[in-house]
Amino acid sequence: MADGAASTGDVAAQASMSNSAPQDFLVQYIVVRKDLWTSSGWPLGSVVAQACHASSAAMWMYKDEPDTQAYLAPDNIDQMRKVVLELKDEAALKKLGETLSAAGVGHKLWVEQPENYPTCLATRPYPKSQVAQYFKKFQLSKAPIG
Repeated sequence: MADGAASTGDVAAQASMSNSAPQDFLVQYIVVRKDLWTSSGWPLGSVVAQACHASSAAMWMYKDEPDTQAYLAPDNIDQMRKVVLELKDEAALKKLGETLSAAGVGHKLWVEQPENYPTCLATRPYPKSQVAQYFKKFQLSKAPIG
């Protein structure tokens, strides 16, 4: 499906908070391209805006998923967990998107318009145990501030 959309029947869409392990928590992964600030000279604010776009789009695309509803529930709003990771470049970002799509992991690949320039990717909320395996090889984003 386009933009990493997964159908309700996909493996990734089958979990809910009630089925997750006691220490498991809902998390949204956001992955940004490191070359945006290292090679292309994007300011931090522009990179953060891309991550926000991808996160918001993923939430909207998967708003009917039980995990997304639980993540955004009024009682949980102050316990949101996001993990922001970095990867090398556009090719690595597209490869991750393909891997997630093949595994049925719901996500949004954010493509900046009108440039048609892929900048980052965000998953829908998942119990960490269900999706962490896809992100273990990436490191936490360490974009410089200032």
